[in-house]
Amino acid sequence: MPAWLPRAMVLALALYACFRLGSWAFDQLIGLLINVLIAFFLALAIEPAVGRMSARGMRRGLATFLVFLVVLIAGAGFVVLLGSMLAGQIVEMVEEFPKYLDSVINWVNQNFHTDLSRVEVQDSLLHSDWLQKYVQNSATGVLDVSTTVLGGLFRLLTISLFSFYFAADGPRLRRGLCSVLPPARQAEVLRAWEIAVDKTGGYLYSRGLMALISGIAHYILLAFLGVPYAPALAVWVGLVSQFIPTIGTYLAGALPMLIAFTIDPWYALWVLGFVVIYQQFENYVLQPKLTSKTVDIHPAVAFGSVIAGTALMGAVGALIAIPAVATLQAFLGAYVKRYDVTDDPRVHGRHQRRRGESVFSRLRGATRAPGNNDEEDAERPEAPGPQPRV
Repeated sequence: MPAWLPRAMVLALALYACFRLGSWAFDQLIGLLINVLIAFFLALAIEPAVGRMSARGMRRGLATFLVFLVVLIAGAGFVVLLGSMLAGQIVEMVEEFPKYLDSVINWVNQNFHTDLSRVEVQDSLLHSDWLQKYVQNSATGVLDVSTTVLGGLFRLLTISLFSFYFAADGPRLRRGLCSVLPPARQAEVLRAWEIAVDKTGGYLYSRGLMALISGIAHYILLAFLGVPYAPALAVWVGLVSQFIPTIGTYLAGALPMLIAFTIDPWYALWVLGFVVIYQQFENYVLQPKLTSKTVDIHPAVAFGSVIAGTALMGAVGALIAIPAVATLQAFLGAYVKRYDVTDDPRVHGRHQRRRGESVFSRLRGATRAPGNNDEEDAERPEAPGPQPRV
């Protein structure tokens, strides 16, 4: 056996063990890493407000605390208002359920010539096997729901603490990161950090402004139709439709449609039509104008980034995909050399056609085989042949 073979085998086994240990540690810490990434983007989002307050002489930790306090109060107020609205509507729907069931049974009896009664339908529903199984599964799943809620609260607390530290100790974090890099790299890191702050803050600013406009528009419709809890529903539609990508519009419009249906089924159709029309207006008119200066990325790129973020990290990836791609695009744009585009009609999507030439003549000239027109061939000058060498 060669003398180097045992050492090589030990080295290979050690590298494999380190690889397995690193993979196991990464799998165990993937949840924490995602929470840190979310906290970092939240810190970038509140960085402009904290920076302005600290520039006026306020301590950075106190400024960060005040910003978090305002966000916490606004979020808690929204949740309490929405919860009270949902509780009231659920109680009202339960109380009015016999009337809805009577109207449905009467419609079925008139159109299908049946003889159903509400008592028989209720008894069949209460004594059905699927309802008993559903109640049993719900009773056994109470512990799982409690565990999920506690896990969500712990995750929210973790994200809040990390984002607070990132925002309060932002300058110290940047100094610590730049201290291990050469001066040229330090300038690039600081520039990337500044771009990330601008793009993330601009993304949230544009989304907040569109949420305000969407909430006002839907509040006018709901107040005109006389739907109860119109202010809370308008806030729900504005926030959910803007901060939940791709499917947020449909989730936001489902709740107002449900509550409008309890008043009049035609009101639900009115709400559905308005949601669809407003979504088109927002996609093609409002959003391009608001995001042109803050998050200037193509709609197809934004849609693809949301899908990629969802595939990689779920709902979290969908939320941070657009500001991350906008930051990367703005950072790489400074290192890509660009040239002036030539003034060619094809650049603008127009093909220049020779004057007096029709489409039929062009097609005819393209399909005409050489030698079919003897007169033109005779008039065409012959190409010069090869000259003899001297």
